[in-house]
Amino acid sequence: QVRVIESGGGVVQAGDSLSLSCTASGRTDSLYGMAWFRQAPGKEREFVAWIGFMTGTTFYHDSVEGRFTIAEVNAKTTVHLLMENLKPWETAVYYCAADEANPNPKFYPEDFKAWGQGTRVTVSS
Repeated sequence: QVRVIESGGGVVQAGDSLSLSCTASGRTDSLYGMAWFRQAPGKEREFVAWIGFMTGTTFYHDSVEGRFTIAEVNAKTTVHLLMENLKPWETAVYYCAADEANPNPKFYPEDFKAWGQGTRVTVSS
């Protein structure tokens, strides 16, 4: 069983940067990657970024490409999401998910079983 916990959320102003951290514990040797999602009030949970541990391949939602960076900082246990030039509409709860299925990139919440509780990011204008 894999457990996931996020940290690093907070309140920032538009244009600021913020780094989130995701730490996995338990059977982390079975992980193929990790992903970040976010859910704004009244909206569905949406994909933000994914990183594969075998090759270091990354994928981003078009809206964050060039501003967000996902990186593995500790083998199969810790992933960071550096968010730059944040926008007010990116206010949301950000969730980390552990990829236990296979090495293929994944972009949908239903592809993940292990989730953290989320960390709130508020971007003020």
